[in-house]
Amino acid sequence: MTDPTKAEEALAQIEERLVDAEIRMEKSVDALHKELSSIRTGRASPSLVERLQVEAYGVPTPLQTLAGISTPEARLLVIRPYDRTSIPAIEKAIQRSDLGLTPSNDGQLIRIVIPQLTEERRHELTKLCAHRAEEARVAVRNIRRDEVDHLRKVEKEGHLSRDELERSLGQVQHITDQFISKLDDVVKKKEAEILEV
Repeated sequence: MTDPTKAEEALAQIEERLVDAEIRMEKSVDALHKELSSIRTGRASPSLVERLQVEAYGVPTPLQTLAGISTPEARLLVIRPYDRTSIPAIEKAIQRSDLGLTPSNDGQLIRIVIPQLTEERRHELTKLCAHRAEEARVAVRNIRRDEVDHLRKVEKEGHLSRDELERSLGQVQHITDQFISKLDDVVKKKEAEILEV
């Protein structure tokens, strides 16, 4: 027989944990979104370079804090450094990155022409997207596993009835399915962007 006050406390704690699990799963979706935004699609986008680390003033600094980044044309990125002395460091960071982009500067700003993606490169990028999406799915499933383990422990301690356990497990699975679906939508959208000629 479960103690009513202990059962109420356990149910309140479970609700809290479910909200926390949703927040953590949402962070996995956000992280995937950020990772995929840095994958080149053949179209110019500031997100391609804004998180690049530039060695400026002796410390690695994100490019977006050193310069304004714009896309005046569909295949052109323009980086306007706030301090012109940082142009060589920004160029070096772009060349060292795995983006495969070639910057050119005129002493005032840096221009990057985004080349057309080859069919082979498009398929490599879609595989990379799928790999990153699977990593995010694993993160969401790990959160689900933690919650399921916690629920079973609470039930073993006698603070949760079998029916309440089943209901709570169903809630955890429903939340997990929602976030797996969100991850799938994010990666499908990115793959469609990449494959669009």
